[in-house]
Amino acid sequence: MDEPRWLTEEQQQTWRRFIEVLVKLPAGLEGQLQRDAGVTHMGYLVLATLSERPDRRLPMSRLAKKASASLSRLSHVVARLESQGWVRRERDPEDGRVQIAVLTDAGYSKIVETAPGHADMVQQLVFDRLTPAQVRQLAKLCDALLENPADQP
Repeated sequence: MDEPRWLTEEQQQTWRRFIEVLVKLPAGLEGQLQRDAGVTHMGYLVLATLSERPDRRLPMSRLAKKASASLSRLSHVVARLESQGWVRRERDPEDGRVQIAVLTDAGYSKIVETAPGHADMVQQLVFDRLTPAQVRQLAKLCDALLENPADQP
């Protein structure tokens, strides 16, 4: 049996700080969105993603991928957004098996109303604390962490 690949002391300290970021950042964003707009962070992400589409619609499977969510989780989120009148689901006329999430006019109004407060919270929690060089480095770190090893030559 191979020996476990233990973390070095530096890796352990870095990992623990990273975990703190992974916990505190989403909690701060979630709290702001719930308090100010009555929407979850995932709900906001769905509304924002749909609002960026010219036709405000996207197949559920593509929306799940863009939101980094399972289709099951996305379905629950969309159901809550539907109950608020912000999203509706339609069958794809070309392939009846495909469901399409559509941002309603009320949903578009909700994202327009909610976005400024969310952007301000992101600025406070992340970008106000970093130099421009650190922002560029953060982008590179995110790219490296999100890179799929299967995509390597």
